[in-house]
Amino acid sequence: MEYRKLGNSGAVVSAYALGTMTFGAESDEATSFQLMDDYVAAGGNFIDTANVYSAGVSEEIVGRWLKSKPGVLRDLVITTKGRFPMGQGPNHLGLSRKSLNEALDASLKRLGVEHIDLYQMHAWDALTPIEETLRFLDDAIGNGKIAYYGFSNFLGWQMTKAVWTAKANGFAPPVTLQPQYNLLVRDIEHEVVPAALDANIGLLPWSPLGGGWLSGKYKRDQMPTGATRLGENPKRGMEAFEKRNSNLMTWEVIGAVEDIAKARGASMAQVALAWVCARPAVTSVILGARTTAQLKDNLGAADLVLSSDEMATLTAASQPEMSDYPYGTGGIDQRHRKIGGGR
Repeated sequence: MEYRKLGNSGAVVSAYALGTMTFGAESDEATSFQLMDDYVAAGGNFIDTANVYSAGVSEEIVGRWLKSKPGVLRDLVITTKGRFPMGQGPNHLGLSRKSLNEALDASLKRLGVEHIDLYQMHAWDALTPIEETLRFLDDAIGNGKIAYYGFSNFLGWQMTKAVWTAKANGFAPPVTLQPQYNLLVRDIEHEVVPAALDANIGLLPWSPLGGGWLSGKYKRDQMPTGATRLGENPKRGMEAFEKRNSNLMTWEVIGAVEDIAKARGASMAQVALAWVCARPAVTSVILGARTTAQLKDNLGAADLVLSSDEMATLTAASQPEMSDYPYGTGGIDQRHRKIGGGR
């Protein structure tokens, strides 16, 4: 397992993190315990959860596992999130001081820990001034409840505003951003990745397999069935079958992943994960396995290093469609210049 700095902090995490969104929902407690055992045995040290995962049950499962493993907490970096509703009241969600104070204390209790290593804001809150959120987080660092903080699902301008607001007020800076990022969803490369590189913020990609699409489990024009996420709900959110199936690029990307996987004797999931892990600004990739077999396969990506040609092939096949300006060739050309002058 490769280890990397946690964004601009001094903490060190494994290049693959264990996501726990399935805990208490798609994975029962016994399976969840085994997933954490197997992950740590493979050298992983970064466990990602959130208060809304299974309405708090995911955090509780992680907490019971930590309690059953005396001493293991010292070797791990634990991260959770706050922002989304944990009740029906108007202050049971958001990034206000009131909401976050209650959310953080509840997460600490469910996890059974005295402090959380990385506390992430699960999404932007347009109603709360960013200064209020950042002051709360700076205070939480000062009183020992969290070590670092970061964001999830922020746009480039939102992250940049937060970075410079923290700097202007003398607050501790954010260290990470957790966005959706995979070979089928690369929109963050327009603004989020450059903003992260500028601020030295580490990216923690979620859904690196595109909801299972990049593992090769779905077939063209064949409606998924059985015990898969789309088999159970073909219209599931951003991963919905009809929309992606009708997009020619989806199958071009999957075909490129399959070709490289066959040539390397690796699984398609391992190839897709290795590509994300090697992208600029990425600190750690969130693995969202439901079963121990899935996790074992995913962790095999830690031993797979794609060649420059393989990376180029995948990057070209998955190049997002865009107009010439501002993100296409015309816009890119305007943002650079030759050191010797001229056009």
